[in-house]
Amino acid sequence: MKRPNILITGTPGTGKTRLSKELAKKFGCHHLDISAVAKENNFVEEYDDEYECPILDEEKLLDYLEPIMAEGGKIVDYHSCEFFPERWFDVVYVMQCENSILFDRLTARGYNAKKIQSNVECEIFQTILEEAMESYNSDIVIPIHGDSEEEFQKNLTQISAWFQSATS
Repeated sequence: MKRPNILITGTPGTGKTRLSKELAKKFGCHHLDISAVAKENNFVEEYDDEYECPILDEEKLLDYLEPIMAEGGKIVDYHSCEFFPERWFDVVYVMQCENSILFDRLTARGYNAKKIQSNVECEIFQTILEEAMESYNSDIVIPIHGDSEEEFQKNLTQISAWFQSATS
């Protein structure tokens, strides 16, 4: 049986990367930080100066990822999800975070005011959760919270239980 693929998505600063790395280590899976994959392989079309971020060449990225995702056992970490094919994922976790905590995290990262405002608004309006619900079968989309260490541990426990049931 192929090992499951997991997508961890959500607004920047919600805790996706930390959770993804820990899950990959725990399950012996491969963590794919999509921002790093895009940068390493030059899958960037241009740079958005206003938001100080690269704009992905989604087509090149998807072509590159297709055989990798077919192997199974991948934990994908990215702040967007609508362009990933539904067939790639067995479950989609949408990280969410309380707005004041998110604001502080993004400020600590040195994001500019416009980028912080945009990301906090994205979280307020649950844009990523809505995007995931529209892009994937709602049965596999699970919102989780990344506000505290306690929630981080709860997420590890919840996802570990899911992973065990999916691989047994």
